[in-house]
Amino acid sequence: MDKFDWTQFSKRIFIKADLSSVYNTWTKSQELEKWFLSKARFKSKDGKEISLSENITSESTYNWRWFAQNHYEEGIVKEANGIDYLEFTFAGNCTVKVHLSKVKDQTLVELSQTEIPLDNNSKENIRLGCAFGWTFYLLNLKSVLEGGLDLRNKDTELKGVVNN
Repeated sequence: MDKFDWTQFSKRIFIKADLSSVYNTWTKSQELEKWFLSKARFKSKDGKEISLSENITSESTYNWRWFAQNHYEEGIVKEANGIDYLEFTFAGNCTVKVHLSKVKDQTLVELSQTEIPLDNNSKENIRLGCAFGWTFYLLNLKSVLEGGLDLRNKDTELKGVVNN
């Protein structure tokens, strides 16, 4: 474990969907709520609510909630280029970057989370916990886009399962 990098991780997945559709799943509240969140709300940099069907822009702020979890995230969208790249703060001061690229008839989603602190709590809950969480949610994104099946547990009484 001496050489294990606790400060960052990356995940990649191919999805049989066009790049624009995949980009929208990351940048529209109504789309984020289909595969990732129970509630996604954004405000523009001037503080105005962004419509659930509108793409977010750079410098937007967000408030996110999940099903079956007593947890929420607030952060800032550092960059949203409108095509294939999104960067936002997450889990405190960490940065998540999402790169999309067309590969044959699929879209490659590459997610990285960086700037993870090195205290034991961050190692466990951010480095390991977020890596586990992003793995599930990226698989759920693929499931929703390719077949329409949402794998999330939405029952607040059922806790401690892999699909929370």
